Amino acid sequence: MNERAVLPFPVRVECPPGACVCERERLLADPAGDHRPLAIDRKQEQNLVARIERVSDYRDLQHVQALIRQNVGAELRIAPGPNEVRTVRGIIVVLEEKPGLCKKVRQSVPAAVRRLLQERPEIAYAILDAHDLFGQ
Repeated sequence: MNERAVLPFPVRVECPPGACVCERERLLADPAGDHRPLAIDRKQEQNLVARIERVSDYRDLQHVQALIRQNVGAELRIAPGPNEVRTVRGIIVVLEEKPGLCKKVRQSVPAAVRRLLQERPEIAYAILDAHDLFGQ
């Protein structure tokens, strides 16, 4: 199958066999599938990580989440963990699995968000506050 003839954007280079479980080939074979996750090639991944690093406040982070939802079709979930949150590690950051979304992207995006929260604790406090930190 000629991917470039079917899709209007460059597709991420295939990972070595067994290294990823993104179901890339199955998605490419499905003409009715949501191909948006395939658009995140290595360059787009770097651009996304750079955009996350430039987030200025909680509202901007929510905007980035909306952009990911719109352009990739995957949800970036950021919420306090079920136990007491004492550090940024207590905040759960997950980019949901989606056919065609490479494992490397699902790891690099949450890692970038965690680095952001380390550098900008006021955003972490806003996340806690938005999730009813004080139980009100």
